[in-house]
Amino acid sequence: MKRLIVPGIILLTVVLLAFTSNDKSKKGFVKVEGQNLVMPDGKMLHIKGTNLGNWLNAEGYLLGLKNSASSYRQMDEAFREMVGEAFTDQFWRNFQQQYVTKEDISFIAKTGMNTIRLPFHYKLLTNEPFMGYASKQHGYALLDSVIGWCKDAGLYVILDMHVAPGGQTGMNIDDSYGYPWLFETDQHKQQFCDIWKELAKHFVSNTTVLAYDVINEPIASSFFKNDTARLNKQLDSLLRRVTKVIRTVDKNHIVMLSGSQWGNDYSIFTDWKFDNNIMFTCHRYHCDTTEAGIQDFLDYRTKFNLPFYMGETGHEPDQWIAGFRRLLERVNIGWTYWPYKKMRKDAKQNGMVYMEEPANWQLVVDYAESDRRNFELIRKNRPNPELARAAFNGLIQQITFRNCIRDEGYIKSLGMMP
Repeated sequence: MKRLIVPGIILLTVVLLAFTSNDKSKKGFVKVEGQNLVMPDGKMLHIKGTNLGNWLNAEGYLLGLKNSASSYRQMDEAFREMVGEAFTDQFWRNFQQQYVTKEDISFIAKTGMNTIRLPFHYKLLTNEPFMGYASKQHGYALLDSVIGWCKDAGLYVILDMHVAPGGQTGMNIDDSYGYPWLFETDQHKQQFCDIWKELAKHFVSNTTVLAYDVINEPIASSFFKNDTARLNKQLDSLLRRVTKVIRTVDKNHIVMLSGSQWGNDYSIFTDWKFDNNIMFTCHRYHCDTTEAGIQDFLDYRTKFNLPFYMGETGHEPDQWIAGFRRLLERVNIGWTYWPYKKMRKDAKQNGMVYMEEPANWQLVVDYAESDRRNFELIRKNRPNPELARAAFNGLIQQITFRNCIRDEGYIKSLGMMP
């Protein structure tokens, strides 16, 4: 009998494993159908979520820093001048570990949201030095971790390359050198496509990943007036190129395309039928909360007959947040408000949670804004290293979920439960 039972158990196990495998495959991928996003069960998906900004691409203003330390590169340089390379590298490693944790993801899901937009610096997925590491293996492991947390919490993830090689915007948000060199340099374009191909291959079977937001807010408005028309053509061409590259390894995931001028101008697109699973991501801040405030997006949506999604909006009082959210829901445009977390510097928090400013943080802010043109001035203006180190360690404590403060009014304005 034992000889019969053991093979029977093995057979039953194989059948169960096969059933489980098939069951997982049935979850499938969200797809574009006309102007809608449709889940595998046939129901429409209306994206409701937040941006994990400042985590994998630090932006100075979210930590109370100002113009001279507004990008990751500027911050990193100022920090190294204050406390040295080794301490700064460890600070960034601790920052990555604590700024977003499984507790943060669980909290976001419990409010009722269904999606997270995950901005990242392209260097995270290279072996270039970035935030205390120089390892794309670390970068992929980090993405795998947070996407795993989101899977457990029932959240979709939109992967957003917030910083592209060479810079796509020419502002602090893309950690660039003041110009969108991505569109001028073949090497940058190739690296951009190569990273997305590798990323898509890595996540090709992952149904928690909703879409690839391939480029964030390209070509800042008004700053490059003489070059805008040429840059727009380069953007249109590059977006078609990277989509086709992604499709060589991944035909499952939605590819999101952004217009130029901070994600506002969609007249650049000469072809939107080259792929059957693309959509558009737009950004808009400080506008009217009636349809007039987004009429251009609605018109483009009609023209393209493809979904539009508000990848970023926010930075306004709760009343505006609520009004704009209701508008987007009325017209079937999904949203992820910006940002999830930031430092409290005034009465307007505009985030789901915020951290208090640590002791001595103003020393960091003041030094970053000081005249640091040469080594003499660096030595002259540098704050006491012990106080500076205490400020950085204090920030790591403040950013942890247990020490952050929930902004219940803001969360309610998003129609969520705090």
